[in-house]
Amino acid sequence: MMRSLFSGVSGLKSHQTRMDVIGNNIANVNTIGFKSSRVTFADTLYQTQTGASAPTDTVGGTNPKQVGLGVGVASIDLLFTDASTQATGKNTDLALSGNGLFVVSTDKGGKDKYYTRAGAFSFDANYNYVVPGSGHHVVGWNADEDGKIPTMNTPEGIRIKDEMRSMKAKKTTAITYKGNLNSSVPTITEIKDQKGNPVAGGAANIDGTTIKSLTVTLSDGTKQTITAKSSYVYKIGNSLPITTIANVYDSLGNLHKVPFLFTKTPTATPPDPKGYDTWEVSVSPGVKGSTLDPVGQCSIHEEDGSWTTVAMGTQKLIFDQDGKHYSGQGKTKLTLQNGAGSPPTPPSTTPVDTMEVDVSWSSLTQYSGSDTIKADYDGHAAGTLKEINADQSGILTGTYTNGEKRALAQVAVAQFDNAQGLTKKGANLYTESNNSGTANIKTVSALGLTLTPSALEMSNVDVANEFADMVVTQRGFQSNSKIITVGDEMLETV
Repeated sequence: MMRSLFSGVSGLKSHQTRMDVIGNNIANVNTIGFKSSRVTFADTLYQTQTGASAPTDTVGGTNPKQVGLGVGVASIDLLFTDASTQATGKNTDLALSGNGLFVVSTDKGGKDKYYTRAGAFSFDANYNYVVPGSGHHVVGWNADEDGKIPTMNTPEGIRIKDEMRSMKAKKTTAITYKGNLNSSVPTITEIKDQKGNPVAGGAANIDGTTIKSLTVTLSDGTKQTITAKSSYVYKIGNSLPITTIANVYDSLGNLHKVPFLFTKTPTATPPDPKGYDTWEVSVSPGVKGSTLDPVGQCSIHEEDGSWTTVAMGTQKLIFDQDGKHYSGQGKTKLTLQNGAGSPPTPPSTTPVDTMEVDVSWSSLTQYSGSDTIKADYDGHAAGTLKEINADQSGILTGTYTNGEKRALAQVAVAQFDNAQGLTKKGANLYTESNNSGTANIKTVSALGLTLTPSALEMSNVDVANEFADMVVTQRGFQSNSKIITVGDEMLETV
């Protein structure tokens, strides 16, 4: 009879433990990144009154007679299942899915490591990427000034360095033209001057004196009147020029808008293959004061009142019958005077005020349809860091006031062989234990995890299940208390 009393006591204690765990789960129903726990019970020692006996030739076997001594808590398991993610709109928030955790540290070097699923991160006054509630540093890899992230190095606390908060100006070194030139562009069939007279030789330019305007008739029957002064020559058989603008930055980050003209000319002739189409590319001759720029030169009037002179010889581009680039300069040197200066070219030791840019045409095509040509270029103006955004690979990318983007850092994540074996330390933090295994710290993609930026992982507590478990636990507690009550009454009777 005394055994039943102690069995009841053990049941009360075990159910109290289960109720404590349920209460903690429900209390953390809105804790970001929280992982719920569950309690499992196991019966305890047994008192054997008689042992089992084997069957004989005359008598059958008997089973053992044992009296149980109650119940105990077998385990409190950490349920490391994913929870739903909730969008927050905050650029620095991260939500992680899968068997992984973020790595945080109490020191900048990332040596004293903790692990968490709560990705509510932000930047402090010194641009350290931290957990704002505790000041723990988020561990990862910092990028260099070129935006390269050395993920093979030892991870450390993420910090946006002073030199990364601004971006130096970079001069343009290459322009690449891409897109399509319309093979069906109409060509000029007639050119008349301002008096309506056909121009001599079927070619003319508007000098502003002898010829003040031109009226051209195109092969599709349309007419256009041109009044802009220029040394560009309009010719019968050519198309009207297609004007594009390429942005060129000098070494100080000043922007020079260089105009290029693409003109279709009569079909290629020997030694070029018969039937191939020919185009000519040149800089658009400008007007400096009252002086017309010669062909192959363009004067650009800058916003500060200065003049920049651009020079490039006319380039001949040929396209085959499949519309692909056949020949023509793959790269052409474009020279800018007043390019804010360039370093000296050895053996000279004197800096110059000119700048050269390689212009590539080999990516152009020529098919019937619309003109879609555009210029891609490197180089940019100086800028300062405007905002920071994270992507699905955990890379923090900075957007600068000059419109450029640059990788700043990458968040590290850790994976354990047995994440349920981690030790909870409070404040949404975990540490390694003897049964968790060691942390495998890699990038998100390397570990096959899913990262959602501008979102947080919610608690994985299922309130409906917790309420049902709470009712079952309450009834179990009441039943065990009834054992004690009845045992007491029996003792009183004895």
